[in-house]
Amino acid sequence: MSRFIDRVVLHVSAGKGGNGCSSVHREKFKPLGGPDGGNGGNGGDVILEVDESVHTLLDFHFHQHAKASSGAQGAGGNREGANGSDLVLKVPDGTVVLDKDGRVLVDLIGVGTRYVAAQGGRGGLGNAALASRARKAPGFALLGEEGEELDLVLELKSVADVGLVGFPSAGKSSLVSVLSAAKPKIADYPFTTLVPNLGVVQSGDTTFTVADVPGLIPGASEGRGLGLDFLRHLERCAVLAHVVDCATLEPGRDPISDVDVLEAELAAYQPALSGDSSLGELSERPRIVILNKADVPEAAELAEFVTPEFESRGWPVFTISAVSREGLRPLTFALAKMVDEYREAHPPAVPARPIIRPIARNETGFSVVADPDEPGGFIVRGTRPERWVRQTAFDNDEAVGYLADRLARLGVENELVKQGAVPGCHVTIGDVSFEWEPQTHAGVDVVPTGRGTDSRLDQTDRVGASERRHAKKVRRGLATDDDEF
Repeated sequence: MSRFIDRVVLHVSAGKGGNGCSSVHREKFKPLGGPDGGNGGNGGDVILEVDESVHTLLDFHFHQHAKASSGAQGAGGNREGANGSDLVLKVPDGTVVLDKDGRVLVDLIGVGTRYVAAQGGRGGLGNAALASRARKAPGFALLGEEGEELDLVLELKSVADVGLVGFPSAGKSSLVSVLSAAKPKIADYPFTTLVPNLGVVQSGDTTFTVADVPGLIPGASEGRGLGLDFLRHLERCAVLAHVVDCATLEPGRDPISDVDVLEAELAAYQPALSGDSSLGELSERPRIVILNKADVPEAAELAEFVTPEFESRGWPVFTISAVSREGLRPLTFALAKMVDEYREAHPPAVPARPIIRPIARNETGFSVVADPDEPGGFIVRGTRPERWVRQTAFDNDEAVGYLADRLARLGVENELVKQGAVPGCHVTIGDVSFEWEPQTHAGVDVVPTGRGTDSRLDQTDRVGASERRHAKKVRRGLATDDDEF
């Protein structure tokens, strides 16, 4: 059994960037080969792309998690890791992407339109890229960044030329079935239609689509009876057609009052979208009134009686019968004419071009604020400081020293002094907290003492290369424990 899904929650995870490689070129007769660790590959992006062969969000209803592949780690010999493959998710035309708070992120209109839903993490730099005049052979590399992870809400707003509006059991589904080849569920009880039905209509040289929007009731604009879910599908319709049941036996209902009630709901509903892809307020769309069930004698008389009232509002009026197919031909031509007029005034949407926003290199890009949870502590916020912390391997003293140099050059040390930071206070950057030691000279040239070590750090649990060589000599009996190394 086919299902129409028009709203899903999608959990997207971009790929993680590969770690950089820490390697030194080793070759016979070349003792100073230098660093040759390659960079890690970038993580793959998660991309949403409009595809004309996709019509619902059904696939995402059953597969709500999407993850792109991660980048590969760098290798020695200046070999860079492979980039992760992008994950392209096909979505139907008319999909709106919102964040978990309900803010509209993008409106995907036009086949081929793409949106990067989650950005892949950057690959870490290898020690070859980190070499400098002071650090000729770095004994560390940068870690790859994690990819973005977020929850998105995908909403599908039906892209149809004509939207049929009316009370439940007004005959909208029957009208779609006789105008097109669609076969919607039809029965004589309220709310037979629970999801929009789309039909394709051919009239002369014009082909257009008709959407049978589920029946509206008073209070629909406030969410009564799933009204907001139904009204959402009218945002894309260029022409709104009132389908009126002229044979209803419910007390207090008549064609004019039915249309007035629905007009009030359309005027009260505020579309979530605005801009080039929106067609404006629903109350301003072209109207046409379809008086249905004229095969019933009493209904035909009532339709003739109320026609002048609707014509006085400037709306075309057509009396039809979806059962006997009376009046369908002139109605089809009238709808085709209104659709043609709209298409002439509104050219088809084209895929949006990607927008590239370069990141300014001369921005300080950080701020220092007091930590509300830690008396005397501070929090450093900023894109670059937080990224640098994520890229640092804290089990490597040389990498920690390199981080301190970067923060000092950015001005974090000076700003902490201005804010009144004292030695030993807690400073938090991203997910890492540490005790601030201003006596550690950062941002100055460092004389390397060994790969993976930094003389500015007081203690280290790592065994240096010279200590390993001395221990080897002791095991061979070539030296004693008391000898200097």
